[in-house]
Amino acid sequence: MLARIWSASLIGIDAVKVGVEVDISGGLPGMVVVGLPDAAVQEAKERVKAALKNAGFAFPMRKIVVNLTPADLRKEGPSFDLPVATGILAASDQVSADLLGDFLFLGEVSLDGSLRPVSGVLAIAAAATQLGITGLVVPEANAQEAAVVPGLKVYGFKDLGEVAEFLNHPADHQPVAVDGQAELVRSHPNPLDLRDVKGQVQARRALEIAAAGGHNLVFVGPPGSGKTMLARRLPGILPPLQFDEALEVTQVHSVAGLLKDRGRLVSTRPFRSPHHSASGPSLVGGGSFPRPGEISLAHRGVLFLDELTEFKRDVLEFLRQPLEDGYVTISRTRQSVVFPAQFTLVASTNPCACGYYGDPVQPCTCTPRSREQYWAKLSGPLMDRIDLQVVVSRLKPDEMTTYTPGEDSDTVRQRVEMARQQAHARFAQEPSLQCNADMQSRHLKHWCPLNDTTRGLIEAAVRKLGLSARAMDRILKVARTIADLAGAETLEAAHVAEAIQYRTIDRMQ
Repeated sequence: MLARIWSASLIGIDAVKVGVEVDISGGLPGMVVVGLPDAAVQEAKERVKAALKNAGFAFPMRKIVVNLTPADLRKEGPSFDLPVATGILAASDQVSADLLGDFLFLGEVSLDGSLRPVSGVLAIAAAATQLGITGLVVPEANAQEAAVVPGLKVYGFKDLGEVAEFLNHPADHQPVAVDGQAELVRSHPNPLDLRDVKGQVQARRALEIAAAGGHNLVFVGPPGSGKTMLARRLPGILPPLQFDEALEVTQVHSVAGLLKDRGRLVSTRPFRSPHHSASGPSLVGGGSFPRPGEISLAHRGVLFLDELTEFKRDVLEFLRQPLEDGYVTISRTRQSVVFPAQFTLVASTNPCACGYYGDPVQPCTCTPRSREQYWAKLSGPLMDRIDLQVVVSRLKPDEMTTYTPGEDSDTVRQRVEMARQQAHARFAQEPSLQCNADMQSRHLKHWCPLNDTTRGLIEAAVRKLGLSARAMDRILKVARTIADLAGAETLEAAHVAEAIQYRTIDRMQ
């Protein structure tokens, strides 16, 4: 007898519908899986056989052929255990096959018949409607994760016995209900507050501009000047995630297998801080079956690169395309995978190898040649893509011993949200633009017109600093954000002048 059941496979964070066909016929007892299965899918034969027997079902002692369609798509992972087991039960008339065409089945099966959670369920659930699926049957541990997606019937079960009971008596079971919007309301505030930062007025201002416009930022300063402390407080002044954004972020973490609390959305903006020994694939993603890297895990959040000049130059060059496009494409022989990567890059670095170049207290021991080699690790095209370059000086003795609380993160975040609202109103006809940093040259001509004064400032900066056209565009984007924070409709000379002063590294080189 033949039974057909639906499952799904992931290509990046996109789901592809996979048909699981189970045929039981006469012949020597045995089980064959075809359709480009990987080792984990091939091993499902033994897991499913033992699970069905230990769960109290009869395993047909006949020839069983399992076909996974489409046949040219590589199938990987243990998530096909449940559909294979359910298909065998349906083909051997141990469960009803009436609901098999309406539901999609995912899950790993243990030898005792219990169901174990798998990765990527949320990404598949988010694409279920486009796949023509109205409901999901998943392990109980995955049910709340999948139920976050509105308009989808999700049933979670502990073992194969409960799945069989559901298929035979569906009216006795109710789908799992989760209020995704409520999950965002229960998000925890960032415990790191800007009020703890002493002094550093210009650096705090740069953080506010970066948050308001989504601009990339680098801090340059001696050891102990507070660069890392400042960077870690950026998520606390960013606007809260909207539901659609939270769903995107949670999908990426689900695919990567990093979703710790499967019953909730990732409700706070990610903050990823890879070590400077990280490789290129760990940063952008990769592997035989590509998985998201740090830049995708930082999607809609912050990627912090501490000690920027300690990263290998070729690793940093991997960032150029994602910083420009907002996504990363990983190409393999059989397929190309696209992962989202819209993040704010924040980096910190010392001004030289010893760390004290330009410091008024500690003398620098580096030679001009060594300083030149130190900065050569950062290519011009990469630095062009960093909008805000800020020198962070060491605190004065009186600033260290006197604690004068500055503005807290909540106050700054309110201004950031107002500036973002002004930008969103401006981008009403451009849904692809989320913040000022996303603007292209054609947008700058429309929303950042220059008068004689501002044009003169820009031209002087380009001549003196040797700026590229990309760097000039980024100055205009920063000026637009500064104007939004001030509530101004047009760019004024003060806005452009402040934006130019954030090209510190251009002046140092």
